[in-house]
Amino acid sequence: MRGASRECSVRFPVSDKGASITWRGAKKEVSGVALVVAQKAPTSSTMAVPHGPAGVGAARRRMREELLGYGTPEAVVDDAVLVLSELLSNAYRHARPLGAGNFVYAAWGRTEDGGVRVSVTDGGGPTRPRLANPSVTARGGRGLSIITSLARDWGVRNGDDPDEVTVWAVVPPGEGGFDPSMDFDLVDLEDFA
Repeated sequence: MRGASRECSVRFPVSDKGASITWRGAKKEVSGVALVVAQKAPTSSTMAVPHGPAGVGAARRRMREELLGYGTPEAVVDDAVLVLSELLSNAYRHARPLGAGNFVYAAWGRTEDGGVRVSVTDGGGPTRPRLANPSVTARGGRGLSIITSLARDWGVRNGDDPDEVTVWAVVPPGEGGFDPSMDFDLVDLEDFA
């Protein structure tokens, strides 16, 4: 076969001269081959969050944007964002900021099975985080119960500094939402208006 290109028995034409690709200033001759470079994108983040309500919204927005960018299902992202919000709110209400700064650390990332791990590290408080059993009329005390219903696991660990405490949770992959085995008695909210 004569000419600048010949038809190969496969689907792609092969050139006698080869393809010329310039890559970072170097010229590489390739004949009938496509060069693909894949870079593994980071799938976790850590951010310093101001110790107080002002930083919670920024952390939630950043987490949502990043997790959706990783291809995490929206229902799982919704659950992870709610868990982060509860953990940051608990740190604000019940713990001190870290060190001399006025911040806590929030971290999140994908698990190998497609779930999301979430953690908040603060300066500790007068008590360890634990589940509460608030009355129906109590204004608070439900944060860790919400986390328990959304996460497949959660816990508390001490940091390197004796005052540093991290509360973490793992949101499972899947459809998201409350575990159907949880028995909730949802009351019509209009009764409270």
